This record gives sequence, C-alpha cells and structure tokens, in this order.
Amino acid sequence: MTAESAAHLSSDSQFASAEDFRTMADFDLVLRGTIVLPTRVVGAGFVAVSGGKVAMIGEGTPPAARERHDLGQALILPGAIDAQVHSLSQRDQEDFQWSTRSAAAGGVTTIVDMPYDEGDVVSSAAAVRRKAAHGEATARVDFALYGTVDPTEGPGRIAEMVDAGVSAFKFSTFGTHPTRFPRIPPALLMDCFAAIAPSGLTAGVHNEDHEAVEAYAARTRAAGISDWRAHGLSRPPITELLAMHQIYEIGAATGCPAHVVHCSLARGYDIAAGYRAQGFAATVEACIHYLVLDEETDVRRLGGKAKINPPIRPRAEVEGLWRHVAAGRVTLVSTDHVSWSEDRKTDPDMLANASGVPGLEVMVPLFVAGALARGIPLSWAARLMAENPARHFRIDGTKGALTPGRDADITVLTPEPRLYDAAASGHNVVGWSPYNGREIPWRVSGTYRRGELVFDGTSVLAQPGSGRFLRPPQTHPIMR
Repeated sequence: MTAESAAHLSSDSQFASAEDFRTMADFDLVLRGTIVLPTRVVGAGFVAVSGGKVAMIGEGTPPAARERHDLGQALILPGAIDAQVHSLSQRDQEDFQWSTRSAAAGGVTTIVDMPYDEGDVVSSAAAVRRKAAHGEATARVDFALYGTVDPTEGPGRIAEMVDAGVSAFKFSTFGTHPTRFPRIPPALLMDCFAAIAPSGLTAGVHNEDHEAVEAYAARTRAAGISDWRAHGLSRPPITELLAMHQIYEIGAATGCPAHVVHCSLARGYDIAAGYRAQGFAATVEACIHYLVLDEETDVRRLGGKAKINPPIRPRAEVEGLWRHVAAGRVTLVSTDHVSWSEDRKTDPDMLANASGVPGLEVMVPLFVAGALARGIPLSWAARLMAENPARHFRIDGTKGALTPGRDADITVLTPEPRLYDAAASGHNVVGWSPYNGREIPWRVSGTYRRGELVFDGTSVLAQPGSGRFLRPPQTHPIMR
C-alpha cells in the first residue's frame, strides 16, 4: 500500500465480535452480509442500527434486533455521497424531488448540489437559504450545497455564504455564460481562494482553459467537423492540463485547499499527486463516466448523449484512471449528474448539445463492477464514495462510514445482473442515459437513510421533504 492510499484510511478499531455484546439491549435493525469498510472487507459481518445511528459493526452471529435481515451474498456499504450533482440546471426539469429519487434508487444517501441553478445562481447567503429551504421541502435524501460568486461582485459574499452553511465553493476556468456559468479569470480566482482560505473549506474548480478551448473549437469548426469527433477535438488534453496547473498554483499561493472537480486524464492525477508531495492541499475527483465510457465506442455511438465537459476520452485513458484508483491517487468518485431534457442532447451538431449526463442511479454498482473486474479492493468503494467525500465537505461528524455514532446510511448491493434502462426503472425524470443497454452485474436492492429504508429494491419509499440540509461545523474564524 502506498503512503498516499494509507492517508485515506480510517480506523475501524470499534469493530467487534457479537459475542462481546450479548448483554446489550436489542437493536432497531441488524443487516448481515459482506461488510465493506474503508480498510477491509468482512465476509460474514453485520451492522447494527439504533436510533438512526450505526450502533455496532461486527462479525459472527448477529445480535438480536427488532428487524433483522440475513442478506447472504449481498455487499453492505456505507451510503454513497455524490460530490457533484446539478439538480436545478434546467428550469422545470429535474429539481430535488427527482434527483434525490434517483439517488435513493442508486444507493446515494447524500448529494452535494452545485450552485449553477437556472434563474437563481447560488452566489449569496440569501440564495443559499432559499435553496436550503427548497431542498428541505422537496429532497428525499440528505444534501449539502456548493456556493459560487458573481464575477461582477468578486469575493465579497464568500464569508456570508460560509455562515449560511455551504460545504464548498465552485468556480470555473472556462465560461459558457457570463452569469449562468462564468469563467473566473486568474486574478479573481486568486482573490476568491484567498477569501475562502480562512474558513477551511475547499475551492473546487472546473478545469478547462478558456482561451485554449476557444482556439481548438474554432479550429474544429473551421475544419468542418461537427459529428461525434468534434467535442474531443475542441477540448484536447492540453486544455485540461493547463487549467489544473493554474488551479493548484493558486491554491499553493493562497493556502486554500484546491480541488479539481473532474479529471478525465491519467496525467492530471500525476499533477495532483505532485502538488500533494510538495505539501499542498490538492485533491482531484473522477466522475463515473470517465471510468466507464470511452470515446471510440460510446461517444461514436451516442453522439450528444455522451457530450460531457471535459470530454469522454479514449479507452486507454479509462484504464489509466483505474490504475490511479488502485494507487490511491483519486480523492473522490462522483457523477456530475444532470438530467437535461432529451431535445438538448440530440442535435446532430455535436458542439450544439448541452454538456452532462445523469448517473445517480448507477454510480455505485458501476464502480463496484469496474473495481472487481480489475482486481481492485472493494474498500476503495467505501473510501471514494463515502468516507473521503464526507471528510472533504466536512460532514464526517455524521456521514461517510459504517462507524458507531454516525448516521446509519447504508447501501445494499446484490449480485443480480441486468440490462440498465433509465426509463423502465421509473426513478429518473428522463428516460435517456448513456448507460442504457449496458449490463450491470450488481443491483441496489436496499438503501437506508439514517436507519430508515428509503429504497426497497423496487420502489423509492422516501417522501419529498424527508431529506435534511447538511452544513459543516464552523470551526475556522472568517476574516471580514
């Protein structure tokens, strides 16, 4: 094990044998199966729940409980935390009711929602409070929020958004709209990082160099290329790698934790590791689509339905990313989920389509399948989709692990191969998905949020408004 991978591990010193607890009172719920922990996988283990919290994890004969399930060959994982969701990117389209329904069906018990909401970008304390209230009225799983800035205002509202409860901030080195999704140029980005640093929160950045993308896109159009090849040609690797250096250098200069919210290139993980080796807080996120889809097969076949920024890369890059997963150089795995209406993903001109795909319902089983196919320990699933995101967004006091005292957020996977169909499941606002028709060997057969069954393998049981807004503890003083 590398030093970097060891840094991600958490202690499971509270792991115990049931024989040591025979005198304890009955629990509310006990699940028995293969327990996936950040440091190991226990083939005959159990998790016991009391009062919505994990009360005990152990192996051997499970203790008594008011509700007890022997799940056989099932995998029992901590509920996933999806670090990158866009629930309100298209007005009157998805919203929290649908995104969190997909989440529950996918074993995701917490989402971290992005700030670029159509009609109400989250760039002030008032906007944070509006979105938090809206989420608490409509969400089915728990949620945390990103904030951002209005580039005409600069960093002046960052402190008030910290006070309002955001868990991180999001910016972009590439812009598609001056207010909806603006480019934050280097000097302003540095001012924003400096304003965030005293809070201890992380600055996450979309990593594509604006000028380089504009130049390569112009070349692609001038060459008359508009089919599936156009997107990758308009955003070659150098556009992403230039931006990553800028992001990490600004983090190093300001002392603000710098996070690249999606990296499609193996070289990018080398860059992040280099900054960490120099002592800087430089984290990096892999989206599930970069670990599953490839340009030569999937983008060729799907066209606009596989258009994502940064682009889906060739299969060689996909396998390179998995090697970085195995080496411990990936910080988080997320979806970058967005459910655009189908008309915004089917233009024959590849560059005219909206960017992004849905993924909440399939992230966990796809990652588990990919890891097992490559001999990667399942403990990485617990780290990259639960433990590390909880720590990253500073909600690890209650979330992120099957650890006594934390919320009993649990995902159950059973070995049931199926062909995925987003429309047939009934848990997605759209019926299209880049994963439609793909065989997935694992099925989410149960999701528990704070000890309550919110998905039974067929139906989402959680009602809108049962999710809670999560805010990090304010342990760092804010400079005003």
